[in-house]
Order: sequence, then structure tokens, then C-alpha cells
Amino acid sequence: MLHCAGASAAWPGDGGAEPAGPTDRRKPNEQAQPDPKWFQPRPSAGSCDPKASGASNLGPNSEDLLKTIQDRRAAIAAFDGVDPASVPVDAVTASGSGLDPHISVAYAKEQFDRVAKACNVPAEKLNRLIGEYAEGRSLGFLGQAGVNVVLLNTALNDLK
Repeated sequence: MLHCAGASAAWPGDGGAEPAGPTDRRKPNEQAQPDPKWFQPRPSAGSCDPKASGASNLGPNSEDLLKTIQDRRAAIAAFDGVDPASVPVDAVTASGSGLDPHISVAYAKEQFDRVAKACNVPAEKLNRLIGEYAEGRSLGFLGQAGVNVVLLNTALNDLK
């Protein structure tokens, strides 16, 4: 829920906040076309709607899930200009709630060149931002390290 709450606070029309993402008044997972100037979040099975929080309920043997993942991998690879085999798993799968604001460090790094070019941000400055919003494992051993994409995009917006 933090993902949507954090993201909704950063879009126009929501309390006068400055945009931290696309300026077409859509939330991240509602974008018709992703904007190359922003780090993209994980997919959301509920379109980032807290009332629809949850997974897709498609299991590992689901042909629909496999096709969705293959389509996402191809689209993300084309958008980021990378080999589809290098697309991290969190870029193509939603979290259990569909509202997680974190992406893996690997997914942030995959998007690095696209964002740096689109925003004309020096590499060292963008690396510093990613490091600043990277968070370690919960309790030091649970899960994986991640980057809070909502806070990262907000900081990126503040650079402009």
C-alpha cells in the first residue's frame, strides 16, 4: 500500500504535489506508455489500486501467466535497450500484494542508462541516488535488498 500511497502523493492533482513520474495524470501502473525519464516499478496485478491489492492468483503452470511474463520481458527489454535474458525477475512479476514500492538493485541498474540519457543526469549523480534509496534486507536476512522506486523518482524529480 505504501507504493500507491507514496506514488499518489507525487502526481498532479493530489494536494498540489510536484510530479515524480509521468505528467499525464496517470499513476505508474496506469501508464499507457512508460516514460523513459522515470524508473519503472514492478507490475501490479491490481493496477496499483489498494482496494484491488493482491496477486493475480495465476499459478506456475498457468499458460496465461507464462505469456504475460514473456510479453513483459520483451517489452521491458525493448524499452530499456537490453537483452531479454538480462531482465530481472521482479521486472516481470508482481509482488504478492501488487503494491510493493521496491525494485531490485539489478532492475534499477538495468534502467540506469535509459534514465540517465533521458534526464541528462551524470552517471555519478544517478549512482549516488540509487545508493541513497537502496535498502538492505529486512532484519538483515529476510528478502533481498531493494530500491524504493517512489522515493528514487521523487529525488530524481528534485534534481530537475
